[in-house]
Amino acid sequence: MNDKENLPGQFMTIEALDYILPETGAAVGHLHDEAGNELLGRIGSLETRLAANDSEIDAAQSVRYRVFVEEMQAQLPPEAMRIKRDFDRWDAICDHLLVLDRKIEGEPEDQIVATYRLLRHDVAMASGGFYSSGEFDVEPLIARHEGMRFMELGRSCVLPEYRGKRTVELLWQGNWAYSLRHNIGAMFGCASFHGADPQQHALALSFLYHKARAVGEWAVSARSEQAVDMNFMPAEDINDRKALVSLPPLIKGYLRLGAMIGDGAVIDHAFNTTDVLVVLPIAAISDRYINYYGADAGRFSA
Repeated sequence: MNDKENLPGQFMTIEALDYILPETGAAVGHLHDEAGNELLGRIGSLETRLAANDSEIDAAQSVRYRVFVEEMQAQLPPEAMRIKRDFDRWDAICDHLLVLDRKIEGEPEDQIVATYRLLRHDVAMASGGFYSSGEFDVEPLIARHEGMRFMELGRSCVLPEYRGKRTVELLWQGNWAYSLRHNIGAMFGCASFHGADPQQHALALSFLYHKARAVGEWAVSARSEQAVDMNFMPAEDINDRKALVSLPPLIKGYLRLGAMIGDGAVIDHAFNTTDVLVVLPIAAISDRYINYYGADAGRFSA
């Protein structure tokens, strides 16, 4: 979800999940590519797996730069702009989920068409915390679930020509397989609306506040010094159908899976986005999607 899983996620056509029908598959973990790397899934010429080396991480950072900066006009630090890579200190401690198109000639670095950044609970706690904690007060949420393993999703990024159903399915296949492997109890991270004026998204933000806000044991809020109120209009004035249409596809997809949204948005001026926090307990994921990807993450691993 963040680092900026938010920004490019707007273009991921995760509405493709609407076409899913329950189906289970074989156990994940027995697929490998020609170099011996373990695959988490395959659809046609597209494959998903974790980055195997620093060169592939660098290539993923290049893809992120192409989307965040060249397409969406984000302003990164000077060094990142100079070398044309989106990078920060979290890259060194995260796992990097890749989607590669094997039809593209060249090395694996040339074949990366989508990426997600995954940060496990134990790794984050040993390395200074989660990226999202810079905008949202996630510590109380985690503390209320002692013994549960959280995972932060971030830097979701898909090249324009690959923003379709198959790529989205493989990204989720990878996330699901990874979460099962590491016994993850909940995923979270930022998702974004384009632009730094939350008033432009008053309908959508109000809908999320009234209809999808995380409460009780899952409640989480934007940090007070950065928080922007999402409650622009009363619940009775919201047209749910219009609100859903106005949501970025990534957020809409998370809601379909069973996610909730934290209280308060945050403006990220560097990325020109309005960020919200998505919280997705594994136990809340609809059986429809678990059946589709397989309780053992085997849907696209045969």
